[in-house]
Amino acid sequence: MTQQIARRARVMGRVQGVAFRAWTQGQAENLGLRGWVCNNPDGSVSALIVGPPDKVEEMLDSMWAGPGAAAVRDVSVETVTPVPEVSGFEITG
Repeated sequence: MTQQIARRARVMGRVQGVAFRAWTQGQAENLGLRGWVCNNPDGSVSALIVGPPDKVEEMLDSMWAGPGAAAVRDVSVETVTPVPEVSGFEITG
């Protein structure tokens, strides 16, 4: 099995009510990533992204654009260790 990494991202801007969670899920599944995405009470979106380093970085880069109606202001990223055991990519909230 290839090396796996995990990153937690918090995306700020106009990211709720614009299909950001569904877009994130679709992008992650296309890249073969695992994890989850959810809305936060403050209007941001959080995601846990787990997979091969190059695919995780590709996903994080794409989050700066998001779906067409989004207006991303910032994406903060933190490393998660140890890498959690997750399967699939879910919208959790």
